[in-house]
Amino acid sequence: MKEGKEMKKISRYLALILALCMVFALAACSSGDDTSGTENQDNAENTNNEDVNTGDENTADDDTNAGDEQTDDGSATGDYGDFADSLIEEGRLIMVTNASFPPYEMTDDDNNIIGIDPEIAQAIADKLGLELVIDNIDFDAALLAVQENRADVMLAGLTYREDRDLVMDFTDSYATGEQVIIVREGDTSIAGTNDDLQLVDADGNVLEDIQIGVQRGTTGEIYCQDAHGVDHVTSLDNGSVAVQALLNGQVDCVVIDNGPAQEYVASTPGLEILEGAYVIEDYCAAVDEGNSALLNAVNTALNELIDDGTVQSIMDKYISAE
Repeated sequence: MKEGKEMKKISRYLALILALCMVFALAACSSGDDTSGTENQDNAENTNNEDVNTGDENTADDDTNAGDEQTDDGSATGDYGDFADSLIEEGRLIMVTNASFPPYEMTDDDNNIIGIDPEIAQAIADKLGLELVIDNIDFDAALLAVQENRADVMLAGLTYREDRDLVMDFTDSYATGEQVIIVREGDTSIAGTNDDLQLVDADGNVLEDIQIGVQRGTTGEIYCQDAHGVDHVTSLDNGSVAVQALLNGQVDCVVIDNGPAQEYVASTPGLEILEGAYVIEDYCAAVDEGNSALLNAVNTALNELIDDGTVQSIMDKYISAE
């Protein structure tokens, strides 16, 4: 009996030890799970933090690059503003001109439009990241095209005038032009002008019966009509037609800008330019009245091109110093 009781005690001790082992085992497993969960949570938080930081760094880099945008020649661009919505067609700058005004705009043997204004416009478009498109139409039609939103900008040896400023917005001047008088070689009947821009003979008498040829829609037309009246001014489609009218005896002289005048006289025997300027004026680009976003962009780019010498180099390419 005594041995049986001892066996029972031993069995109870073994059962107790086994129970304690199971408790310790379960506690250890529970502790391991908690640690793993904590580690996973920490890893998730670190991963999220890395994603946020990476995003912030990329955004900052992108913003910095945009602010430090460079032109092809490496010079920093100006603040062109948000002008995309002010364009007629996305990604394109539509320029309108009259390519009968050398050396500012003309056509080559392949009918490409070349000259000072197209090159300046191309340089502006390059700075703004736009494709340049040039429409060649009559001068007065070009003025209307900008006002009627059929063109973004006009560069055409365009002179600033207060009446034009009522319907168009002008950039700063990029060139100074002067109107001159073309006459038939040897004709001494026209000596010059008086203070009222009236044409006079050698004695200073106003020429009452004179007929003056001009290009339609230009400031030369306006000046001559103001000075002599509409009946004494013949308005023609372009300068070359006006010069031909002079050769044919249909007009007594032609008032036109000095640049094209020099070209016409050099290529047409029997013509000469009177000494002195008829009037001096500034050339500008123009956009539609109220299109301030596009005006700012074009004017900013234009002034950069003036400051870095690009405009002058274009002028020198077409107009030799004398």
